[in-house]
Amino acid sequence: MEFIEDTEALEALYGTPGEASLVKVAGQMTPSYRKWIMASRFCVLSTVGPEGADGSPRGDDGPVVIELDDRTLALPDWRGNERIDSLRNIVRDSRVALMFMVPGSPNVVRVNGRARLTADEELRARFEKGGKTPRTVIVISIEEIYSQCARAIMRAGLWTSEDESAELPSVGDMLKEMTSGAFDGASYDKSWPERAKKTMW
Repeated sequence: MEFIEDTEALEALYGTPGEASLVKVAGQMTPSYRKWIMASRFCVLSTVGPEGADGSPRGDDGPVVIELDDRTLALPDWRGNERIDSLRNIVRDSRVALMFMVPGSPNVVRVNGRARLTADEELRARFEKGGKTPRTVIVISIEEIYSQCARAIMRAGLWTSEDESAELPSVGDMLKEMTSGAFDGASYDKSWPERAKKTMW
């Protein structure tokens, strides 16, 4: 197997970008991009650090981010698994990319930029849910916003397919496998729905 080792060889395999793929890029929030991102309750946050890259799903019951100004977004760090891989990366390397999705839409809106982490009490309070606030907030300085080609979601039938999860291994199954049977995966799966309900925020 031969691998492509330089951009010239890569570009020789592809065509010229169309006008739409070039003019779509904005350096700040616009009315259309603002409306789209504020409708998104889910995004994937990508970061990079000394140990490598990390992709982290982020979700909320309303807009997944808030706009601080037309060049700045704020993303709360709600409860997770305490690994803080993305947060460690941001502290050491500010480069981030976000992919915003809306159920039913084949489009994705992407934001590339730089991020910093804050535990500012006033900003954290803006995300308050039932008396709880995130421990930190990711503040993202926008460098690029643009829409992504819809073909990937259309090909996958992401929003139009039937539920295909019934035959998949559960997280408990995975944990049991990773510990050669030592972890009680069945109990983990059984208690998860109630545990998640109590620790959502």
